[in-house]
Amino acid sequence: MQQRHPHILNASTNLLAICFIIIGGLKFSDLDAKSYADEVAWAATTLLFLSTLSSYLAIRSDGTRPWLSDLAEWSFLSGLFALIGSVLIAATSL
Repeated sequence: MQQRHPHILNASTNLLAICFIIIGGLKFSDLDAKSYADEVAWAATTLLFLSTLSSYLAIRSDGTRPWLSDLAEWSFLSGLFALIGSVLIAATSL
């Protein structure tokens, strides 16, 4: 089986930073009250943080807890789709 959690760790931390940029940009420009883009971005932030944490713990466990890798994958994919949704909401409603 291929070890994917180090790649998920790198990608999820980068996407987590993008979430904070989106949230900060919407807040700074006072556009956060006009749409739900920042709320969806906060959901993406939570999911990507969960992905980062579970991926790190999967690396530290050396494969003894395979459910951590599954959690990292599913929370990463969910966070990715939430981030895409946030960008689409922001792009179409502003």
